[in-house]
Amino acid sequence: MQPYGIQSMLKEGHKHLSGLDEAVLKNIDACKQLSTITRTSLGPNGMNKMVINHLDKLFVTNDAATIVNELEVQHPAAKILVLAGKAQQEEIGDGANLTVSFAGELLQNAEELIRMGLHPSEIIIGYNKAINKTIELLDELVEEGSENMNVKDKNEVISRMKSAVASKQFGLEDVLCPLVAEACIQVCPKNPANFNVDNVRVAKLLGGGLLNSTIVRGMVLKSDAVGSIKRIEKAKDPSTSMQVAVFVQGVDTSATETKGTVLIHSAEQLENYAKTEEAKVEELIKSVADSGAKVIVSGAAVGEMALHFCERYKLMVLKISSKFELRRFCRTTGAVALLKLSQPNPDDLGHVDSVSVEEIGGVRVTVVRNEDGGNSVSTVVLRGSTDSILDDLERAVDDGVNTYKAMCRDSRIVPGAAATEIELARKLKEFSFKEMGLDQYAIAKFAESFEMVPKTLAENAGLNAMEIISSLYAEHASGNVKVGLNLEKGACEDISGLSIWDLYVTKFFALKYAADAVCTVLRVDQIIMSKPAGGPGRREQPAGMDED
Repeated sequence: MQPYGIQSMLKEGHKHLSGLDEAVLKNIDACKQLSTITRTSLGPNGMNKMVINHLDKLFVTNDAATIVNELEVQHPAAKILVLAGKAQQEEIGDGANLTVSFAGELLQNAEELIRMGLHPSEIIIGYNKAINKTIELLDELVEEGSENMNVKDKNEVISRMKSAVASKQFGLEDVLCPLVAEACIQVCPKNPANFNVDNVRVAKLLGGGLLNSTIVRGMVLKSDAVGSIKRIEKAKDPSTSMQVAVFVQGVDTSATETKGTVLIHSAEQLENYAKTEEAKVEELIKSVADSGAKVIVSGAAVGEMALHFCERYKLMVLKISSKFELRRFCRTTGAVALLKLSQPNPDDLGHVDSVSVEEIGGVRVTVVRNEDGGNSVSTVVLRGSTDSILDDLERAVDDGVNTYKAMCRDSRIVPGAAATEIELARKLKEFSFKEMGLDQYAIAKFAESFEMVPKTLAENAGLNAMEIISSLYAEHASGNVKVGLNLEKGACEDISGLSIWDLYVTKFFALKYAADAVCTVLRVDQIIMSKPAGGPGRREQPAGMDED
């Protein structure tokens, strides 16, 4: 039978969905499913999710960015929310959960409006008005005097970082925040806007507990030193510092580029041939030792003979096989990585204070300390009992460091613990009554969506959500703008006493990205999917790449 209509136009095997029921409501449904997953992980009492990805790696976490990354979301509309969450993670590094959950809530309310008979474009207009108004209102809620802060002041940093870390590791923020704050302040450059997140490293070592965690100014390498020299410190004289030479190609006799044949006639020629090779290696190692270097770092294998001469000249040898680690090492020490084994110029050598192999919890690690050598790299050494706990601690540290970066750019703060959200909901509700057209319903629904935050926080903590929301509204109506939800007591309190503050930029981008994603999803009215191409499945990432 001859196909007709749209069927005749497109290739066979395609799918075509159009209209409100098939396209719009199905899209909204998929996004709602995604936000239901992330929503229960919002806030300090958020539940953990156990995600097993396609490589059988297990993640136990309540970090929305990780969850959303590891779920392979297929549905195109839900993917838009995933992208909004990722954008938030890239921009600020915290608040991905708020973005995805808030977008899901907005879409759920949009669905109710569509069922009432509003057209999606009216909802979009209303939502756009609402987000612009929200941003105006958010500016008014900023705490006075918070725009100028000293990013080197540990207490100010901790007060701003606390809520980001507590939402990942509730109850441990008083231990983690000082660690992260100190590590960040150590590597903060003269102009704080140039702060680089990559300069705060995390080394995860099994065993012990979080209280055993420390900070090292410098790097912690998870490998032992090659050879027998395990510890080198600089001389007591403060003017000298220990020098390091870095070789990318490895420390070994290099094979020649061109191939050649050597004809050997007698035994002594053979002996001389072997000796010249030995002499050559010795000459190279001696030239390195003469240049003043005490430590050789190799990016590849270290030959037996080369190692023998390194020992003879009392050189410590480290091997770093990851090229990313090697680059960081060069950044820490200020060394220039040389391509092949040769005498280094004095300018190419890096400086360290001490290099030592230490045993932490049964694991031998090499600690490269650089105390006074500028603000290059600092490492937070995390201790914990299992791998998944360590991974989760690392995510909390990561959030803390990203928050530090955000506060270096803009240090304004707004009240946390759902105080900001309730105030925005209340003011937007009032704004919607002043609007005349149909978009006033959309603005009212946008305002209602803010209730998702206190409601979810209360539900995750096992409290009665309705009671809490109504008492929050009552407090805010009587002019107490800073009243939020104290989860430990399960009651509403003024949060300036509890010092729970959220960064203004985190909220600003989270709400903006959520609203943009929602408008994108609502604008779709037809979905046309071609038949997927056959062929081998694509590989995600080339083999041999490490995590960074």
